[in-house]
Amino acid sequence: MQDSSYNSSMDRLLEIMKRLRKECPWDAKQTHDSLKRFLIEETYEVLDAIDSKNWDELSGELGDLLLQIVFHSEIAAENGFFKFDDVVDKISAKLIARHPHVFADKPLNTAAEVKQNWEQTKVENEDRTSLLEGIPNSAPALLKAQRLQDKAASVGFDWPETAPVIEKVEEEFQELAEAYRSKDKDKIKNEYGDLIFAIVNLGRFLKVDAENALNLSNKKFIRRFNYIEKKYNNDVSEMKKASLEEMDAHWDDAKSYEHE
Repeated sequence: MQDSSYNSSMDRLLEIMKRLRKECPWDAKQTHDSLKRFLIEETYEVLDAIDSKNWDELSGELGDLLLQIVFHSEIAAENGFFKFDDVVDKISAKLIARHPHVFADKPLNTAAEVKQNWEQTKVENEDRTSLLEGIPNSAPALLKAQRLQDKAASVGFDWPETAPVIEKVEEEFQELAEAYRSKDKDKIKNEYGDLIFAIVNLGRFLKVDAENALNLSNKKFIRRFNYIEKKYNNDVSEMKKASLEEMDAHWDDAKSYEHE
């Protein structure tokens, strides 16, 4: 039995959206294309709330993300393409089909087996010609690299252990160094991409998400650079007068404070 309070809350949101489309000038003029950037922004705000472990904020950000789904669904309904119920029905059917170990009698005992079955089911049921299909073209490159590697690994195209993956990273780094010495810009770009791809793959073996790891390093850089800026009272002209050695010393101070 479905929770009636859930139905009531969802129905209320859908009715609010319908009214906004009719009575609010801004909402009424939005299209699928105009809303794309908001969908991306709301997704990243959800990720920020998760990273900060602010659960009250997360509930609000998830609501903002849900609004985008409802918004797109209402626009589609107005054009006769599909309704919100179709969105819900499709994901429900997909979850059931891809979890035969829960909803049918196919035994899948490990997370790896579930993941492999998920990828194979997508190929079989969605009329794909390649296992590598289904990754959005607009996806961030790090995410796309990881998903390509995950998909290939689901059929056994993968390193057996971590050691040769580290060797591959070292090999790609040496090839990049050789390309740099050759001064061939196209070769440098290609080898640089190969090195990043290999590092993303190493992250899979280390159970580290490449996007999350890079975000942590970005935040670390911001904290340490902000420390340097404060040493110069956030005066850009003063920072330009300082030597690299002087600023590097402040950087080392920032690092030491983080480890206290």
